Amino acid sequence: MSKIFTPTNQIRLTNVAIVRLKKAGKRFEIACYKNKVLSWRNNSEKDIDEVLQTHTVFTNVSKGQAAKKDELQKAFGKSDETEICKEILSKGELQVSEKERQSVLDTQINGIINSVAALCVNPETRRPYSATIIEKSLKDAHFSVKMNKNIKQNTLEAIKLLKEHQLPIERSRMKLRVSFAGKEGGGKLKESVVKLANSVEHEEWEESTLHLTLLIDPGQYRVIDELVRNETKGKGLLELLELKEVVENEEIF
Repeated sequence: MSKIFTPTNQIRLTNVAIVRLKKAGKRFEIACYKNKVLSWRNNSEKDIDEVLQTHTVFTNVSKGQAAKKDELQKAFGKSDETEICKEILSKGELQVSEKERQSVLDTQINGIINSVAALCVNPETRRPYSATIIEKSLKDAHFSVKMNKNIKQNTLEAIKLLKEHQLPIERSRMKLRVSFAGKEGGGKLKESVVKLANSVEHEEWEESTLHLTLLIDPGQYRVIDELVRNETKGKGLLELLELKEVVENEEIF
């Protein structure tokens, strides 16, 4: 009985998502795991091995045709395929079916709507808008998701567009109370915490404990929390007092 031979010179990939980038007149592709591309772009996934099916740059993923080293050097000015994969991941276009594209788009827009609702308030009432109002307002303003940008970048674009369409909306701030013992608070820790805040509303000593009341951008909460926890070995305390609207134009998370 004759044996059946199968070709071994092609890379077989399954459950693949393709990201494509045209550069120097040539098409380059990488094979990624589905649902991981956006996680990488949103910085929620930082392990490149969890995103790439293989650290190979292709001219055609479907046919298993790998790009040649001289082609990569000419187009990217380097031949390190992992670094080239990262560039394609950040700048390339995700190739998906229409059904998958709509699913990805729905996920993105829901994330943006929730981010806007979480980060902003109505300055007239000092209360946040519901996700339903944000969604309707973005539709009325003809907002479109930019797929080459992450949710944070799209959220800033959405807030800017809503302001332009006369929706009373402002970035919110957190009022935070930070407490730690004097041996930590008397030096670098206090200085580091204050630098991360927009302003210090109140400062007081209670016996040997320093209490700081700060206004911060919501995105700084985790940074301050980790800083205080690490420097005080878990003995410091953070209390969220309230959310407060931002009256000036903010452009940074």
